[in-house]
Amino acid sequence: MPLAALAEDKPLAGLLDSLGRRQELVPLKTVVIARNGEIVAEQGYRGHTTSESANIKSASKSIISALVGIAISKGLLEGPDQKIAPILKADLPDNPDPRLKDITIGNLLSMQAGLGRMSGANYGRWVSSRNWVRFALAQPFDDKPGGQMLYSTASTHLLSAILTKVGGKSTLALAREWLEPVQGFRIGAWERDPQGIYLGGNQMAMSARSLLAFGELYRNSGKAAGGVQVVPAEWIAQSWQNRTNSRFSGDGYGYGWFERQIGGETVHFAWGYGGQMLYIVPSLNLTVAMTSAESGPSARNGYRDALHDLLADIIETAKTS
Repeated sequence: MPLAALAEDKPLAGLLDSLGRRQELVPLKTVVIARNGEIVAEQGYRGHTTSESANIKSASKSIISALVGIAISKGLLEGPDQKIAPILKADLPDNPDPRLKDITIGNLLSMQAGLGRMSGANYGRWVSSRNWVRFALAQPFDDKPGGQMLYSTASTHLLSAILTKVGGKSTLALAREWLEPVQGFRIGAWERDPQGIYLGGNQMAMSARSLLAFGELYRNSGKAAGGVQVVPAEWIAQSWQNRTNSRFSGDGYGYGWFERQIGGETVHFAWGYGGQMLYIVPSLNLTVAMTSAESGPSARNGYRDALHDLLADIIETAKTS
């Protein structure tokens, strides 16, 4: 939906004006709020603006999920139950673990591949390898495919490699082509692996406004301006269906989206390291994007919870304004 004009909501704008004085929100760079398809409040802090480029980190996993859904709708992929081994056969290890043949597209999307995690302490070792796809596929299994949630950026990178193969173009080219109808959406710089595959699920540059535009696409059931159906509505419903839970937060997780109750409402959200957030509150037609300094792990230092509390304040204000 078009988001060009700012139709200011004074209570929400007043709330955002006050945030610069909250000590727990010092890393916060920007907040932008849309309601019913219009930006109603936005604010940058400590010299930042909502139109400047930011590394959205793992919030980009939700964008990879959208591209997979579009690829399925175009017939390039069969669906979430499609096995990945035939697509990535050139990168399978010698004498592969037989469980590799059981991993599906859906397992990668829901972080249930079972392979050893390539996030956190293992991330540096993974991105220092000569071939990220092969390295990920060669990891020992920590659980069976479809088992517990093992959050790993390697899973979404395998999806980027799959999209590149079936789409015949880079993941960035596919994103720009398929999401072109989304007004205000733009991906800037994006890291690639040694084989030139764009890093699925990390190191993607995007402004808070652009992230908001993507969130509005999902809030609006996959339709862009003029009613163009960009992401199938049924794919959004599948993506927001909880399939597992984070062992760290207890939050539900679907296909690239977390879910939890905040401010008394069901909230679907994308979350990136340091506090890069995209929240969608369907019951209130509310979408909120936040960017933050990449200064630390927002879960362990409590900052992510401070952002959830901020969203609760936004929800309360929206309900009464």
